[in-house]
Amino acid sequence: MTLFERVKKIAKKNGFSLAEVARRANIGEKSIYTWKPSKTYPNGVNPSRDVLDKVADVLSVSTDYLLGKTDEENTEGDPKHIDVDDIVNSVAPLTQRDHALSDEDQAAIRALVKTYLESKEGQDRLRKYGGYDNNGKKTDGK
Repeated sequence: MTLFERVKKIAKKNGFSLAEVARRANIGEKSIYTWKPSKTYPNGVNPSRDVLDKVADVLSVSTDYLLGKTDEENTEGDPKHIDVDDIVNSVAPLTQRDHALSDEDQAAIRALVKTYLESKEGQDRLRKYGGYDNNGKKTDGK
């Protein structure tokens, strides 16, 4: 599988077009298409390491995966389900007084986290890391 094919595959898996991946990576919108093998460039044009790192970051995969050096998409392990209560409960030890947060503080944190997770950016992260598909349905059974 070529670099272009891997980028296209993982972009589709994440619900992104190649143009969207390029925009998010802050590179030219058509630049990824130059990586596709052609008559002029039988192996495609090779991107710089910086550009490859940006695209890998947007797709949440390793550059080694994009280059075909590994079949492991993510070097950091499987995505984890995001649980708002786990987040709220884990904040207590971080307080300066080292005691449980008040009910009001917990409610405020829950509201902030839920608002974020319901935003477009939060939904994108849920699809990437949280075990949800493009329609907001859980895919990891948690």
